[in-house]
Amino acid sequence: MPEKPIKTSQRVFEILEAFETEQRPMALKDFTQRFGYPPSSASALLKSLVTLGYLDYDRFSRTYMPTMRMASLGNWVQRALFGQNEEVLRLMRRLSEAYGETVTLSAQSDLYVQYVYLIPSRLPIWYAVPIGTIRPIARSGSGWAMLGARTDEEIAELVRRINFHEPDPARKISLAELMRHIEQGRRDGYVFNKHTLEPGAGGICMVLPERRFGRLFALAVSGPVERLEEKETEVVAAMRSGIAHLEAAGPIPPAGPASSS
Repeated sequence: MPEKPIKTSQRVFEILEAFETEQRPMALKDFTQRFGYPPSSASALLKSLVTLGYLDYDRFSRTYMPTMRMASLGNWVQRALFGQNEEVLRLMRRLSEAYGETVTLSAQSDLYVQYVYLIPSRLPIWYAVPIGTIRPIARSGSGWAMLGARTDEEIAELVRRINFHEPDPARKISLAELMRHIEQGRRDGYVFNKHTLEPGAGGICMVLPERRFGRLFALAVSGPVERLEEKETEVVAAMRSGIAHLEAAGPIPPAGPASSS
């Protein structure tokens, strides 16, 4: 088993994500204390990233910092996913401004949902996950919304694959129960998942009409269930209006009460 290469790759991404979280130069001890790495292997890995041009080392402060080479690696991804006019991002910003809740964009990644973009809430008591986080597609409101765009045969095959890889019998997915969530979403045109991420948290989710590179995307406004229930009708109307304009390639109207008229 190639355990060592996998462990090394994992450490590389843990180091890079630590810089994203901290947003400051970091020393060797920051990584050894944070992740429990052996100092010798952590030092060797950091020096390799310096040699490759992804990190810069300052010998006076003894700290490492990502270089612009690292910063430029993913510049193309946003253009590839959202296009030049970035209408999806504009819709997300308008929903955020109108309701103050967390707004997420997620994509199907095989048996999982992965969060590819997020605007955090400005309100107290909010729920968010870091960009890049994955969740089982059959246990996610955004996943249910995306699965609603698949055929029943495709969903059944996906559930068979999920259960094949799940060793815990208690966590195997019931196709009948999953289909109840999916059918409800198909009837309503959206999914309102409640208490799936953690108790008290929920999300109003809709699948986007356009696929990019064959991938399905779902938009969600997430926050405390009680707060979302109070503005469910308004949020749903604003999301429907914005997504309809995306489909028609027109300008996105302002989110809020006026957009539901």
